[in-house]
Amino acid sequence: MSSEEFRAGMRKLTGGVTIITSMDAEGNRCGLTATAVCSLSTEPPSLLACVNRSSSVATVVEASGVFAVNVLSLDQQPVAEVFAGRAGLVREERFAAGEWIKGAITGAPVLSQTCVSFECEIAEVKEFGTHLILIGTVAKTHCAPEDDNPLIYGNGAFLTAAAPPQAAA
Repeated sequence: MSSEEFRAGMRKLTGGVTIITSMDAEGNRCGLTATAVCSLSTEPPSLLACVNRSSSVATVVEASGVFAVNVLSLDQQPVAEVFAGRAGLVREERFAAGEWIKGAITGAPVLSQTCVSFECEIAEVKEFGTHLILIGTVAKTHCAPEDDNPLIYGNGAFLTAAAPPQAAA
C-alpha cells in the first residue's frame, strides 16, 4: 500500500485537536498541532502522543523530559493553524498566538482558556517509522471551568462536536 493511500484513509479518522508543547533548558518554547493523542491509563494517569521525529518538539521533549498536551476549544482554531505551520512561524514565534503560561509542575507551556491541558513527564519514548511515541505520566490537569465544545479535525477540515441538548426535566 502506498503512503498516499494510507494518508487518504487516515483523513477520514476524526481526532481532537491539540497543541503539544515543551521547553528547552534555555527556556525556549516549541509546539505543534497534533491529533495523535489518547489516554493510556488511569493508574498511573498517563497518555500518549505521537510527534514527527524531525520536529523541534521531538528534539526538545527527549532532552527536557516534559511536555504539555493542550486540548483546543472551537474558538481556538486560529491558534491550531499557527502551530500547524500555516502562518509560516516557527518555535517561539508561534506563541504570539494565544495566551500561554508556564506549567505549574513541569514548566511546559500551557495554553490559557482551553478545554483542558495536561502537564506530562516522560515515562517512555518509542521510535516508530517517522515518529516518536511519547508516553507521558500526567503530573497536572488544568480543566476549563465551563464546558467548551472541543475542536476536532477530520476529512481535512476543522470541525466541532456540540453536546446534544439536555432533555427537559
